[in-house]
Amino acid sequence: MQGRESRGARSRRATHAGSWYSNHGADLSRQLENWLSKADLCHGPARAIIAPHAGYSYCGACAAFAYRQVSPAVVKRIFILGPSHHVRLSGCALSEAQKYETPIYDLKIDSEIYSQLEATGEFEWMDKRTDEDEHSIEMHLPYIAKVMEEYKNQFTIIPILVGSLTSDKEAMYGRILTSYLGDPQNLFVVSSDFCHWGVRFNYTHYEKRCGQIHQSIENLDKQGMDLIESLSPQAFTEYLNKYRNTICGRHPISVLLQACAPLARSRQCSLKFLRYAQSTQCRTMDDSSVSYASASLVID
Repeated sequence: MQGRESRGARSRRATHAGSWYSNHGADLSRQLENWLSKADLCHGPARAIIAPHAGYSYCGACAAFAYRQVSPAVVKRIFILGPSHHVRLSGCALSEAQKYETPIYDLKIDSEIYSQLEATGEFEWMDKRTDEDEHSIEMHLPYIAKVMEEYKNQFTIIPILVGSLTSDKEAMYGRILTSYLGDPQNLFVVSSDFCHWGVRFNYTHYEKRCGQIHQSIENLDKQGMDLIESLSPQAFTEYLNKYRNTICGRHPISVLLQACAPLARSRQCSLKFLRYAQSTQCRTMDDSSVSYASASLVID
């Protein structure tokens, strides 16, 4: 992490292309188009989406259900909130880059919005290594590029790396972002996988009344998803405190819920989960899996 004065890298490379997803633009574009064509537009236009960030072979089809709800003609700015996997961060951080590369085309960072966020005094700056090591934001960039392809010179992105926030900080960042969420020209992309289950994740919660282990995992995840749909940040926090579910994007999700709370008092807000999947179906305590879910938030 660093201060504003050491910014200067013009471009953040697509460091996970070729391993987590195709590094061939045409092939990647066709793959994303195929997944999007199989997803229904049923809860849009999205003001915010929640979507996974694993390798596309695991979660690409699931993520399509969130991105299908986006109305690209309306969107001018895209905020991307991704959890920090590799560095300890007690707040949120911005990128030092001016653009993010993808195999499809490059995405320009919104320097004006970054200046506004910096002026709050509540944001740090990522160094280049931290930025390029992190996958939670990058995994959304090709989908953004694909969905926005017809308008590729008419929008900007605002990547935000979210650390391990206290409830008070989640509320504070929510307050900062509320006005941006309220603008129909802005889209929020919240990056999160759901339960990481198994010994290798140090999490083996299992309720036998649910049936097989994978059914218990699904029940646990869907309890959390129901609370997220209720738009209650307090209820979601209580759920996390009770079950310790290993939802890696729990802090970005909580920031979104906090940002939505003031809007929900005067406007119709509806968040709906559209797809759920698991990398594998666990049946023994030696198995492991990661869950994925896609959701869309509509504000009338």
